[in-house]
Amino acid sequence: MIKEYCGIFGIWNHNEAANLAYLGLYSLQHRGQETAGICSTDGERMFLFSDQGLVADVFRREQIAGLTGRSAIGHVRYSTTGSSASRNAQPILAKYWGGSLALAHNGNLTNADALKGRLEKQGAIFHTTMDSEILLHLIARSEEHDFLEATKNALRALEGSYSFVILRPDCLVAIKDRRGFRPLCLGRMDDSVVVASESCAFDIIGAEMVRELEAGEMVVITKDGVRSEFPMPRITPTLCIFEYIYFARPDSVISGRSVYETRKRLGRQLAIEHPIPADMVVPVPDSSNPAALGYSQQTGIPYEIGLIRSHYVGRTFIEPRQSIRDFGAKIKYNPLQQSLVGKRLVVVDDSIVRGTTAQKIVKMLRAARASEIHYRVSCPPWKNPCYYGIDTPSREELLASSRDLETMRVHIGADTLAFLSIEGLAQVFDHQNGFCHACFDGNYPGGRPREHFKEILEAPNVLVTSSHR
Repeated sequence: MIKEYCGIFGIWNHNEAANLAYLGLYSLQHRGQETAGICSTDGERMFLFSDQGLVADVFRREQIAGLTGRSAIGHVRYSTTGSSASRNAQPILAKYWGGSLALAHNGNLTNADALKGRLEKQGAIFHTTMDSEILLHLIARSEEHDFLEATKNALRALEGSYSFVILRPDCLVAIKDRRGFRPLCLGRMDDSVVVASESCAFDIIGAEMVRELEAGEMVVITKDGVRSEFPMPRITPTLCIFEYIYFARPDSVISGRSVYETRKRLGRQLAIEHPIPADMVVPVPDSSNPAALGYSQQTGIPYEIGLIRSHYVGRTFIEPRQSIRDFGAKIKYNPLQQSLVGKRLVVVDDSIVRGTTAQKIVKMLRAARASEIHYRVSCPPWKNPCYYGIDTPSREELLASSRDLETMRVHIGADTLAFLSIEGLAQVFDHQNGFCHACFDGNYPGGRPREHFKEILEAPNVLVTSSHR
């Protein structure tokens, strides 16, 4: 399965800022389940709490009560760059010549190795293994004495994907990279201003969606209001296509498009391209549910829940010593055996990465005595690794990178296998430009980044073993 990257949230001017940040992060939990953190400010001091774990486990009443002030930012993390240790939890809080600031980041900096090497030669000491910390050092070492000007100069040195929220006692800053890889939304709640990775974070707190930040935009929020700047040259935006296919919550709206309706359209297009006689359409829950529904609506084949997904599976669990075949898949999915016996199934999945999960699902459905299994995927074959914030394996490990369709079908064990075409994907998005789909066609915006950038920050600096609790 694909692993998510991160979710960020910020709120300015609300007397329950930390509580609302908690709720915002709760709604963004799908974007990262390894660490969670909130930093707040009362206009003079800054307060931080972060730790490993889910939002509901990291924060209790006493932690929220300690995060005083009317402004806050928050972060949920899945480690795409840097290890998942507690020291890599965000937001990162730092004090430098210009005062205190906290930063939260979603994305990956593809020139992090060069920047980190240069900074270390200049005497910088890194306290985390995350590329996010690079921005702090660039701001602190800027020749500009104004914080915003120093930030603009620092941003011009960065390459890759990022959405940042930065909190200071006197302002909240939201920034989107110049290609717009990562989503970032702006909202309002009475006299408060809110920013978040997805619009679903606004729904939970009753905020109104104003708009999305544009590619390369920096929004500065102070007591005097909200202003927008574009500190980087304007170029063609390339939003990550997988926000629609997999990552975003289906109740979110991105670039004016409903994620839920887009996924249903993907399923309908998949059915147009690859119909097959069957008794039921079965989604691989939960992210594939809308695409499977679209497939069902297009073909008239009944939509049925054939796999039950456990929603209580954490990132780690105790595996029994006695070997159980396909244990990892069975703890997450379980087939409704009585409903599947003798049935011809269309199994709709949103993507295939290594193929191991698809293979195990097919085995489980075979064991449930389904008569036929036709595997359908609502995106094109994933042939190339992502360098912009998705934790994908190397190209050699991607099932579709060097195998033809028949070899992949045999590998997962299905009776038939079919993917949505790139042309079909374009049709779903009305042939509009502005998306990155290098994972399918290998056309990386700005050229192919260096292969090893994900590993450049793994060497530890100072071991930190204590938690924030």
